[in-house]
Amino acid sequence: MLLTVVIVLAVVIGFRWYRYVTNAESPYDEVGIELNSRMPGPINKWGCVTLHATFGGALPPYGCQDSADARKWR
Repeated sequence: MLLTVVIVLAVVIGFRWYRYVTNAESPYDEVGIELNSRMPGPINKWGCVTLHATFGGALPPYGCQDSADARKWR
């Protein structure tokens, strides 16, 4: 039972993150930013690249900022 709950929770969170990264109307969705910033390195990087392709002219959300200059995408 516990394994089922964990799997369902992972699927729901994963879907919410994927929806934010690929179909966001704004890169500043609070839940999406938090989920993306907590994803493991390669997944976070893919999310940031996808967001940058969609919102390249906007300031990067938390988790996608360059460490040297927070106004630049990494």
